[in-house]
Formats: sequence, structure tokens, C-alpha cells
Amino acid sequence: MFRKIFLFLAIVIGLVACTFQNVTPVATKMSPTTKIRLPMGYIPNVQFAPFYVAVEKGYFAEEDIEIEFDYSFDLNGAALVGAEQLPFTVLSGDQLLLARAQDLPIVYIFATYQAFPVSIVAMESQEIHGPADLRGKKIGLPSLLGPTNIGLQALLFSADLTVNDLTVDTIGFTQVEMLTANQEQAVVVYSNNEPIQLRAQGYKITELRVSDYALLAGDGIATNQKTIAETPELVRGFTHALAKGIAYTIAHPDEAYDICLTYVVGLAQADKSVQFKVLTTSIDFWRADRIGFSDEQGWMNMNNLLVKMGLLSAPQNVKAAFTNDFVP
Repeated sequence: MFRKIFLFLAIVIGLVACTFQNVTPVATKMSPTTKIRLPMGYIPNVQFAPFYVAVEKGYFAEEDIEIEFDYSFDLNGAALVGAEQLPFTVLSGDQLLLARAQDLPIVYIFATYQAFPVSIVAMESQEIHGPADLRGKKIGLPSLLGPTNIGLQALLFSADLTVNDLTVDTIGFTQVEMLTANQEQAVVVYSNNEPIQLRAQGYKITELRVSDYALLAGDGIATNQKTIAETPELVRGFTHALAKGIAYTIAHPDEAYDICLTYVVGLAQADKSVQFKVLTTSIDFWRADRIGFSDEQGWMNMNNLLVKMGLLSAPQNVKAAFTNDFVP
């Protein structure tokens, strides 16, 4: 009898042992963290709220990514990414195509801005109500390079005008001062910045948004072909984290603003009504049915515009310049 009991216990113990041997242990997250230095192309600002939110909410950490924001003005993000020294950069659609024309193997993977965020503003007394009204005007432009010049040209071309039909002054980023001092009849600005400042100061202005007249590829994220080929999971993790950051910012602008206080020096002392309006206006440019999606027509239009401006000697292969494969 005892022999049968011992035999039964031995069988039970054996079965239990086998059971535990076949149970898969709970996985422990041991993936190494990838540290990324990200060129931002501008100073710390509430316009970067989705990036800050994605850090604070742990969205990047969930993808084993640690972000270091680099705001250096002398940092050429497109060149560094093209040379495979950095995996990602913030840049505009025109910068992407111009870089590819220099044989830099960079690819646009995520559209932060769904519309081109450049405007021309003027005092109401100038009666500039459409691009055709710019004829003969004196216009202040921050630089002959970059998105503001692209936006000006797009508006002019929409009315069959060229820079020869008006006077253009390069004034740096002094648009508000030059316009309010009546040194310029109109100025080219970023839609989510200077128009808000001017209205907050009580000026009655008219605004021509480029996005109302032309569909152009806006600001976004670029990587290089090597990063896509060798670490696609890193690319996908980055875009997914940023998409979550944008979605959360859109849904919780007040909390997003509070998060910005940690990252933007001087924001706590700034006029909150103005800066919060900068954030909500930016949100209007980020909204999309599919956050991060890039419209091919916008790239075709940008391509054609750069050729027409003489910045590209020949059209670029747009289909190779951007992809939506990593957009959530």
C-alpha cells in the first residue's frame, strides 16, 4: 500500500516539476536604451510641446529611446543625418528636397505640420486681402533662405507675381518691430508666432496664410536610409512616440503647456495668454486624421516650386524623398 502511495506521490511531483519547467517566465524588459541627440532648428519653444510631452509621459522611454534636444543654430541637422552621424532631425520639406539634391540619403518619415506654417501680415490700412494685393508693396523677409522665403514665393506664384513686382527687404527676425514702426508695408512671418504677438498688442492686421493658397510639405522628421534599413524598429518607435505626444497635446493643451514650463526658459515669466495661443495655433497645424501622415501632392507642389524658384536645377524623385511606412 505504502509503495503505491509513494509511487503516486512521485508521479504527482514529477508532473508538477514538468509543469513548472514548461511555464514561460514573465519577460523582463532588458532592451538597451538608444540615446538620440535631436537637432531642433530653433530655440526651446511651446511649438515643441509634443516632444516635451512625449518625454514626460514616457512615450519615448516605452520605445527604449532617450532624447537630448539640441537647439544649436549652427547645427546642420540634414547634413549630420545624411552623413549618418545622427539618426533623426527636425527639418522643413524644402530643406529635405534641397538636401537630397546634394546627394544626401535622407528620407522624410513623419509630418509634424500638416500645412505650411508661414503667413504674410500687414496692417489693415494696407488693404492686402489676397496675394494679388502684394504688387508694388514693400515686404520684409527674414532671410532669402528657408521656409519664409518659400512661403512668400508660393503666395506670389499663386497670383502670377514674382519678386520683381514688389520690393523685398531682408530684415532678420525683426518683423514685428519693422511692421509696427511702419518700416515695411507687410512682413513674412510664421503663422503661429508673429500674428499672435501683433494681435495681442492690439494691432489690427490682415493675414495671408500660405496654407490657404498652396498645399506644401511642412516641417517634420527626417532620418537616413541606413537607419531605416538597419534599425527600422528604432524609426517606428520614434514616430509612434511622437505621434502619441502630438495626440496628447491636442487632447490636453493645458497640461501640455504646463509641461513646457520645464523645458522653455522664461516661459513662466512670459504672457501666458500669448504663449498659450501660440500652442493652440500650432495644434491647428498638427491635427490630422492620421497624425504624421504626409501628402504626396504637397511634396509634388514643393518640388515644382523649388524648381520654379531656381533652387533646384531639376525635380527630385518625390517618391524616394518621403515615406508613410512608419506613421502609426
